[in-house]
Amino acid sequence: MRAEADPEFAPIAERIHANVGRQGFMNLVGAELSELSRGTCTIAVERRPELLQQHGFFHGGVTAFLVDNATTIAAATSRGQAALTAEYKLNLLSPAVGEKLICRAKVIKPGRQVAVVAADVFCVSDGVEKHTATALASIAMLSEDVAGKMKSPAA
Repeated sequence: MRAEADPEFAPIAERIHANVGRQGFMNLVGAELSELSRGTCTIAVERRPELLQQHGFFHGGVTAFLVDNATTIAAATSRGQAALTAEYKLNLLSPAVGEKLICRAKVIKPGRQVAVVAADVFCVSDGVEKHTATALASIAMLSEDVAGKMKSPAA
């Protein structure tokens, strides 16, 4: 669902984009929030030597970071609540080689206290996507009083 079809989503998207812009680690890794809609988030990162492990694959930590951030942001889009990762299960399916990693997260079950979010990570080589990881996350949805006490909520 796009912001045009869901006018209540526009301020949520604006706040999420602003918060993501303040995340130092997003900037350090060079990741970009490429798509955002109610219940979904896509984050991508271009290949750089600093993000690779000794065999030339994207480091598993980069995949884990993308899953962590994309699932939390996707959960935050559901109701506009701040959110934090409670846990996730990540399965690395194959080595991530290529020019770019893309993580697509989708809320499976929104909740007032906990949201369940699935994510899939793809590596792009010569325009072709290869599924390299899948994850399922539990995301803690923060109340306004808790979020207000935090200096910089995740989303």
